[in-house]
Amino acid sequence: MNYSMYKIIFEKLTQAGLSLKLSNISSIFICFILAIIAAFIIYFIIKKILIKILKGISKRTKTIWDDIFFNRKVFHKLLLIIPGILFYWFVQISFKEQSTLINFSFAIVKIYIIIVSLLTIDAFLNALQDIYQGFKIAKTKTIKGYVQVIKIIFYVIGAIIIIGIILNKSPNALLAGLGALSAVLMLIFKDPILGFVGSIQLSANDMVRPGDWISVKKFEADGIVIDMSLTTVKVQNWDKTITTIPTYSLITDSFQNWRGMEESGGRRIKRSLYIDISTIKFCDNDMLSRFEKIDLIADYIKKNKNNELTNIGVFRYYLKKYLEKDPFIRNDMTFLVRQLQSTEKGLPIEIYVFSNIQQWDKYENIQSDIIDHIMAIIPSFNLKIFQNPSGNDFKNLLDKTLDPRPIVDK
Repeated sequence: MNYSMYKIIFEKLTQAGLSLKLSNISSIFICFILAIIAAFIIYFIIKKILIKILKGISKRTKTIWDDIFFNRKVFHKLLLIIPGILFYWFVQISFKEQSTLINFSFAIVKIYIIIVSLLTIDAFLNALQDIYQGFKIAKTKTIKGYVQVIKIIFYVIGAIIIIGIILNKSPNALLAGLGALSAVLMLIFKDPILGFVGSIQLSANDMVRPGDWISVKKFEADGIVIDMSLTTVKVQNWDKTITTIPTYSLITDSFQNWRGMEESGGRRIKRSLYIDISTIKFCDNDMLSRFEKIDLIADYIKKNKNNELTNIGVFRYYLKKYLEKDPFIRNDMTFLVRQLQSTEKGLPIEIYVFSNIQQWDKYENIQSDIIDHIMAIIPSFNLKIFQNPSGNDFKNLLDKTLDPRPIVDK
């Protein structure tokens, strides 16, 4: 019997009283539906068997690579090619003598297989990226941008082939025609191209890595890099908000990377206090006697008692010794207690040292403890911190000026 499925259904429908035109359309539609149903029924049976076998093999292996491929559903997507092949096979059986329908079905199947292949490649590349993340080098070199470029290339090639199938033209002819559209394509893919160039430069020059603390003033970003892709870099700020920065802008604009500080094992403390200039004076005997009772500077006072010491100079020496004794301050890194250029607010005394604690909350506590101590100890040196007059200061001055009590001449 050399009857095709189409002919059998067509004859049955004409015998049932349908017109030739309606019988033809109905037969084609029914054959296509039956081919789709049969293809997917067989596909689900094959899929269930193969996935079960592959999963069993995966569980018996010690490597996690196959588990990652399962999690990314690489095998599941690859098996989706089966219903396309089966559909085309059923179409050939159903329409033995109708080459037009067979060719049309073959074009649909080719497009379907290309789309499934692209999805499989996408899942495969995602799995490779997950595997790469397990290596130590992933902490310093990210490949996400490169993976995205490869995906774009495959999707562009797939789109060209699909368009060629639809227009019934060779992909080579389409590629030749793309030369005239190069300017348009450059405009469309401007951000990915710039992002790709930027990601290569960032990676090659080791300018930024996932996990780095960076500050980008232009975008008001200050926090940890949590993701680097082809076109964007995501920064989680300290207030837990997310700032998205164009990758290429990290090449064209300046940003601050705190990785060097973290790798050095120290974190800079740079604080200034303004001393009221009117309180700076030479030390008298009473002051020197009091200073000799302070353990940190007792030896210094005894050695230099005959020199003309100033209270600000003694205070700087005390502050230096105090910081040297602090267990949280590193003495092997830059260590300065210095005077800056005097201003209308007074004489700035700057502390420029490094703490051995980098954790933000503890680092802030160390700074606060140092400033607390300075504020409390500075009156002992007959010095005052400069402070702009407040409303209460003016009120007290006015009260004294307007005091109605008569001045008694003693």
